[in-house]
Amino acid sequence: MQVRLLRAFIEVAEQKNFGLAAIELSTTQSALTKQIQLLERHSGNILFNRGRHGATLTAAGESLIADARELVGRADALERRMKRLAAGAEGLLNIGFGLSALEVAPRAVAAFRGLHPGVDITLEDMSSTAQLEALRTGQLSVGFIRLPAPPEFSAKPLHRDRLALALPAGDRQPPLSRPALARWFHGRQLIRLVPARGPGLAAQTERLFADLGCLPGVLQQSSDLLTVLALVRAGVGAAVVPASAGAIAPDGVRLLPLEMDSAVWSVGAAWLFGFQDPLIPLFLRSLETLGRGASPNGQGERG
Repeated sequence: MQVRLLRAFIEVAEQKNFGLAAIELSTTQSALTKQIQLLERHSGNILFNRGRHGATLTAAGESLIADARELVGRADALERRMKRLAAGAEGLLNIGFGLSALEVAPRAVAAFRGLHPGVDITLEDMSSTAQLEALRTGQLSVGFIRLPAPPEFSAKPLHRDRLALALPAGDRQPPLSRPALARWFHGRQLIRLVPARGPGLAAQTERLFADLGCLPGVLQQSSDLLTVLALVRAGVGAAVVPASAGAIAPDGVRLLPLEMDSAVWSVGAAWLFGFQDPLIPLFLRSLETLGRGASPNGQGERG
């Protein structure tokens, strides 16, 4: 069944006149008459009573007009949706984020939802390593990862994060100079996140300790950053966490950012280079509304 024939049927039924219907459809009356005749042959019924005063629906036409309107309405809705999908206004966007995007990723998703309510968007908590693999396999559309990204990815730098010392609020703050920190850390038993849960954080922490020339021990490990912070709050010990964890740190935990180059890394949004998804540029544009325009060291944006 051709939608154009159903449109002709509906227009003649509404105008009750072939001439007026032809004008509305931007066609000739003879072409419109042929369309109605073709539809009548398809349906096996006469659809209109034709006379000097116009055209009225037959009983068969009356019984079919509602279905015709429904089908044309659904066809129009499908066409509109296809156009919206092509423009990136509908669809599914899967977003990944790690420890360093605890604050920016949820805000980015909320901003995008406000601008594009027709798009389904998910937010998955995973390490940068896991995000990169999920981006390669198409499980993720965009990931918030540590930069620089591997060569097969495009990336948009967003901000810098750094390591911070997490202490119970009542504990005395150690001096933050390099020699004093090295002495404070050396041999101290720390609460740690399980390396498999945050391999980037583990590597950055080891880089810091190597830079300071100290070797802390492990008091307790957890697979959840909130649990690490809760243990600090309870007075079990100290921990080294991303400074961005301040967004989720409970009362009773004090974060002291560490001002050393070995404690700093860049965070950005990454996606598979050349991946053709109209939702990705829409999401990247929504990031600009967050006002986080730091110029981190690391990989810049590519095509």
